[in-house]
Parts: sequence; C-alpha cells; structure tokens
Amino acid sequence: MAVTDQAIEKIKKMIVSGSLLPGARLPNEADLADQLGLSRNSLREAVRALTAMRILVAKQGDGTYVSGLEPHLLLEAMAFAADVSHGRTARQLLQVRRLLEPQVTALAVGRLTAEDLRTLRAILDQSAADIGIEEFIDLDIEFHRTIADSVGNPVLSTLLGILSTHTQRLRIVRGTLPQTSGGGAPARIQAHCEHEAIWRALVNRDAALAAAASAVHVAAVEDWLATGPANSSADLDTIA
Repeated sequence: MAVTDQAIEKIKKMIVSGSLLPGARLPNEADLADQLGLSRNSLREAVRALTAMRILVAKQGDGTYVSGLEPHLLLEAMAFAADVSHGRTARQLLQVRRLLEPQVTALAVGRLTAEDLRTLRAILDQSAADIGIEEFIDLDIEFHRTIADSVGNPVLSTLLGILSTHTQRLRIVRGTLPQTSGGGAPARIQAHCEHEAIWRALVNRDAALAAAASAVHVAAVEDWLATGPANSSADLDTIA
C-alpha cells in the first residue's frame, strides 16, 4: 500500500473509532503527522484526498475539519466514476438503477402531493414540445428527481441522481438516433411515452403499476446500451 493510502487509512480509522467526531477540527499538521507516524507531505496528500471525498473540509485560515459525514454528501464522490463509466461498467450501474428506481417510484405513490403531481405533469408537457435534445434531457432528469425527492430519503435521491447522471451522455445519443427495434421513431418519443405511463400510475396511486412502468423505462435504456453504439467498437465520446 502506498504511503499516502496508509495515511488516508489512518485518518479514517481515527474517524471510525470516534477519536475524530463529525465537525471536529484536526490537530495541527505537525502534531497529527507525529501522532500518526507520517511525514508531513504524506499527511498533506491524505488530507487533500479526504477533502475531495467530502470526508474532510478545509476552512481557509481556520484549519481542516471532519465533515458532517452525511451519507448523501459522501456519495457524491461517486459521481465522477459514474460519469466516466462505459461498456460493462455502465451496464452494471444501470442494473443497480433498475433494482432501485422501481422501488423508489412505488414508495413515491404514497408521498407525492397534488402539487408534486402537477409539477410532473408540467415537466411532461414541456418535454413533449418541440425542444432540443439537451433540454429534453434536463426535463428527463428533473422528472426522475422530483419522484425520488418525494420519498424524503436524501441518500436514495443522491444515489439515483448519480446513476442517472452517468446516463446523460447516453440519453443524448439515444435521443438523436432512431429506435433499433421500432418503426424509426426517435427514441426520445419512446422515453416520453414511458414517462407518461409512470405518471398515470402515480396519479392513480397504483404502486405496483408505478414500479412496473419505471422498470420498463430503465430496462429500455439498459437494452439500448447493450445493443447500441456504446456497445460497439465506437467510442461513446465521438458519437455524442
């Protein structure tokens, strides 16, 4: 294990053991390096890495603190890995989304307010208009985020947001190509129809149907990834 990795593990152990509590200020650099048996350079590298992971927070002129360690904030460190995933890794992330999102959609049935449903309806109406693909993608993300946020679990919302963000580039490609298995209609039309099916199930307060409609929607993206250009030898960045 590299020296920096060892330093990271030592600081994490202090947090896990309770020696450093959420919100606690780290000892000054010299004292902490001596306490952990590290060089100051190794300690600095470890602190930078843990800050990037949202485990530590650097406050200008005031030192470095342990963050609040809220799970939904720590999960955001996964976003970059999700964004750069492709091929088998991208499919694996979509499989996780397929497992989670239908259950979250079913939970939302009992939590969405009348105002939430009106918001979803407005999103769908806007996405049916003659708009560019990137605006359609933004509305797509907002549609799913509104449903997830209604459940009131920021960990689930963040995780699903990350899993959806990684598919953003795929949606751009998918939205500009014909369906591979349909009659040539743009795939964005299919996506919009799938959103409508989810909305109808939510309005009718039918949790089982909402979960099924959501599963169909995510599976369609997963199927496209398995059979579309991203699965071929072409590089997704050059396609998008």
